[in-house]
Amino acid sequence: MVDTPPPTASGSLHIGHVFSYTQADVMVRFKRMCGMNIFYPMGWDDNGLPTERRVQNYYHVRCDPNTPYEPGLEVEEASAKVRKKPARLVSRPNFIEICYGLINDDEDYFRALFHRLGLSVDWEQEYQTIDDHCRRTAQHSFLDLWQKGLVYTSDAPTMWDVDYQTAVAQAEAEDRSVPGAYHRIEFAVEGGEDSFVIATTRPELLAACVGVTAHPDDERYKKFFGQRAVTPLFHAPVPIFSSELADPDKGSGILMVCTFGDSTDVQWWRDERLALRQVIGRNGRMLPIEFGSDDFPSLNPEQAERYYAELEGKNVKQAQKRIVELLGEPEGSATGRGAPLQSEPEPIEHPVKFYERGDRPLEHLPTRQWFARLMDQKESLLAKGEEVDWHPPFMRARFRDWTENLSLDWCLSRQRYFGVPIPVWYPLDAAGEPDYDGVIVAEAGRLPVDPTVDLPPGYDAGQRGEPGGFVGDPDIFDTWFTSSLSPQISSHWGSDSVRHAKLFPADVRPQAHDIIRTWAFYTIAKAFLHEDSIPWKNAMISGWILDPDRKKMSKSKGNVMTPLPLLEKYTADAGRYWAASARLGSDTAFDEKVWKIGKRLVTKLFNAGKFVLAQTGETYPISAELDRAFVAKLRNLAESSRENFEAYNYAHSLQETESFFWTHFTDTYLELVKVRARLHADGATGDDLLTSGSAVASLRLGLSVLLRLFAPVLPYITEEVWSWVFAEETGHASIHKAPWPSDSDFSAIAPPDDALSFDLAVSAHAAINKAKADAEVSMGREVETIKLRANQGTLERLGPVLGDVLSAARCLSHVTESHGELEDGVFVIEDAVFAPKPVK
Repeated sequence: MVDTPPPTASGSLHIGHVFSYTQADVMVRFKRMCGMNIFYPMGWDDNGLPTERRVQNYYHVRCDPNTPYEPGLEVEEASAKVRKKPARLVSRPNFIEICYGLINDDEDYFRALFHRLGLSVDWEQEYQTIDDHCRRTAQHSFLDLWQKGLVYTSDAPTMWDVDYQTAVAQAEAEDRSVPGAYHRIEFAVEGGEDSFVIATTRPELLAACVGVTAHPDDERYKKFFGQRAVTPLFHAPVPIFSSELADPDKGSGILMVCTFGDSTDVQWWRDERLALRQVIGRNGRMLPIEFGSDDFPSLNPEQAERYYAELEGKNVKQAQKRIVELLGEPEGSATGRGAPLQSEPEPIEHPVKFYERGDRPLEHLPTRQWFARLMDQKESLLAKGEEVDWHPPFMRARFRDWTENLSLDWCLSRQRYFGVPIPVWYPLDAAGEPDYDGVIVAEAGRLPVDPTVDLPPGYDAGQRGEPGGFVGDPDIFDTWFTSSLSPQISSHWGSDSVRHAKLFPADVRPQAHDIIRTWAFYTIAKAFLHEDSIPWKNAMISGWILDPDRKKMSKSKGNVMTPLPLLEKYTADAGRYWAASARLGSDTAFDEKVWKIGKRLVTKLFNAGKFVLAQTGETYPISAELDRAFVAKLRNLAESSRENFEAYNYAHSLQETESFFWTHFTDTYLELVKVRARLHADGATGDDLLTSGSAVASLRLGLSVLLRLFAPVLPYITEEVWSWVFAEETGHASIHKAPWPSDSDFSAIAPPDDALSFDLAVSAHAAINKAKADAEVSMGREVETIKLRANQGTLERLGPVLGDVLSAARCLSHVTESHGELEDGVFVIEDAVFAPKPVK
């Protein structure tokens, strides 16, 4: 079984709170056109490029989990005037139904495209990762992990995207190099005259400073360990401690620990049991705080309040700009020795964490989320990764590196609406506050459920949101929580044990290298956590398609394209040829010339098929030396192709088959035997009839085998040519149900007397054609006489196939002459006399 996702984006319509939606907003990433990534927008111009103008299908609604569900709700397109008004509130189920209506239209488009491409899909097995079956499977997964103690809820520092307003898992974060600056700020040491300078790239977090640390072996700061530092501007006393994680060579070697600047701050906060001082809100703006309180102590709260008032309500960039100005004021010093900012900011380029879809850096904010325990499973996950066969093998290292460097448990929950709900409720105490330790988990028999609509066991609808009642968890699962179950979704895990046993683990997962850290990793994790298994035996990892400038194609860069105009121009087979020419694991620059080559191959297959099947002579056992030598090479090709496909080297198989088709079949063997193949039609008898039948049989065998070897890549032209004769002859109506070429195709054919006789025939024929070219006569011109020179051994080995060579070259007479100085297999043509050019 091939483990593939549904043809729709997996939970991709996570649109935040206000939903002003257009069809063009649905961007479905079609991840497998023989392994390549292409983006397809929903609008195109006449040239097949994405349209700038959006299709105006606006439904101005807002998802509100507290709004009751309205059965049969219909919404109309919103005019520009309506969109200026507050959005209509709808329940989450209604919101999802509206999303469904839009994505179903888009699915029709992609389904037609996939049909056109000839994808091998069982269209009776379609699913969406938001349909009932998938929601049931995802929620069943959660219940299984809950029962095993592998998921938990916690109010803890989490990576947070301030624009998407949601938590982000480690696998969804990426480093981007951005400009920044070191700000060298003087801190005081409490109770003395000592001070030190910290170089920080995030001065706006100064109010959130809860500690200072340096490496234990750093002689510059050893004397300060165990004391307290005092921050400038806010005069907050914070502990100074040592840490092996501090880098003496980075900045000034001593760091301020804030809640929270990055994941290392989180680790220090936990390890040192530091205070929590959150200054950035979920909206990315500076929160109101009170200095002099227990949460924000200050030795000079009045001054701290005055300075912080300059920052409150500002976004991160605004706050950073203003605090740098404030740090330039001598009054803000904690030492009394002038401005805390010791010098002008020092520009740098440094990596910063972003959500893979986000525009602003991630923040680490304390939020309540659900997590899966992975940190204590790393060794087991590494072992499972070793059980999978990775193609190409070096991709295993990417999985291993990601797993080894995993630093956080998997954050499962997302603050969005279009997705699979987390199937839990929380009791409310007498004050109406949720009891997060008293989680109420849905019963397995009721799945799928939506806690914002459905009721927990033992409660009635009137208790929702009331003290002593309950509240449903409003969050949904991370999209990878469901997508990581694609093998189990296909096998119907949890609902059909017989089917699951047959289909799980799957045989192969095709995917691109950029989502090894997400889709592959989480799928392996789920299979291990649920059944101590691997999800599939093989992982087939492709690269990206790059634009002509070798940049990754992406919607944001505007360099994406639709294949439809190319399919119209070059055929679907040519498109598949282009895709299958890309080697696994390697990025490939888009080149339209490859489509042209593919179309030329399709045309040649059509013409070769017509010629071969037009030879109406009877077939006899393949007995002629040249025919047996050709079949021996064909047999080697079939075996090599089988080995390549079994090793997932489909691009190499295509390359070998294509090369053989041109150099050993159409341009050589077909030319060498076509005269002999026609002898039957010319009334041949006796031995000539037998050798003619041998040629016809070997031509047909060659065509049959080559069609089957090409079929996975060129399904349309091979099916067409196969249908002319072979479908009836073999009893296999479709080439795609015919057996793969094997020993049974060749077992009745004796090997050639000389393994090199085919190569010698080709070389001799090429030598004669070269003589014609040198004499500037056409390849079809008759030759009245030639002298063929080679060493004696070569001439003797050429003998059994010389007749075919002379017939193909249209030589009426010849002489051979031994020349001992010529190397084996080398022919020289002399004294060639060409027939006069025919008079038209």
